[in-house]
Amino acid sequence: MSTGLSTAFVQLFDSEVKQAYQATSKLQGLCRMRTGVVGSQVNFPSVGKGSATVRTPQTDVVPLNTAFATVSATMVDYIAAEYSDVFNQAKVNFDERRELAELVGNAIGRRQDQVILDALAAATAGATIANNVVTSGSAAAGDLNVGKIIAAAKALNVANVPASDRHMVIHASGLASLLGDERAVSADYASIKALTQGGGNVGSFMGFTIHVVRDMDEGGLGIDSSSDRTNFAFHKHALGCGVGIAPSTKIDWMPEKTSYLIASTMSMASVAIDAAGIIDITTRE
Repeated sequence: MSTGLSTAFVQLFDSEVKQAYQATSKLQGLCRMRTGVVGSQVNFPSVGKGSATVRTPQTDVVPLNTAFATVSATMVDYIAAEYSDVFNQAKVNFDERRELAELVGNAIGRRQDQVILDALAAATAGATIANNVVTSGSAAAGDLNVGKIIAAAKALNVANVPASDRHMVIHASGLASLLGDERAVSADYASIKALTQGGGNVGSFMGFTIHVVRDMDEGGLGIDSSSDRTNFAFHKHALGCGVGIAPSTKIDWMPEKTSYLIASTMSMASVAIDAAGIIDITTRE
């Protein structure tokens, strides 16, 4: 086999990696995105509140004295790489390339999601929904139920968070518990056809677009020694993501390895911008 990689091979392999990456990243686009970041940090400005006052004739205007703030996130570089041995290529031909494409693509996709989850976990939440919230219905107190979703929506409403662009990230076990709550699946309470599809295609409920996260080697949604797991409800503009190097693939010939090095890379950071728009939802599994 020639030590030079053909143009057709590079194009085919790159296309496969992009498809695999798109298939595994679930949380991209759920926050304020800043692409093309140059440097080691990305900054997200925020503006405080203001209230109108009564205007008295012939008096000076009273300024709002609006507070401006900036939150910063430090860019972190990530790589997922694997060697493709020329002798293995001769034996397995296309199949090895496809498997390696899926491997490195999935790894980068999961890492992007983990960066977002870590930013949510590090944030000071505007409110925390305890694991014993039920309010009513057939669900148990510990795991996810409709009462907790209602409580999360109430907390955002009280904080004047816009009703659009609200998201909720839950664990797969929480979805199973939610499906056991009659208020989530009964037509007497709601019409959520997507909830009956099971595998994570949940749709929306109480104004939240729900995203299901499974167990991840990168960490996923954290769970403590008491089996308390933290899920998140948040508004899109309460979280910022900066991308310095978009996920991409490069294939290099490594003569000392008699192999090609297939590497997917990205540089990314995420940070909470407004705590009022982030709600922690505790579930006990």
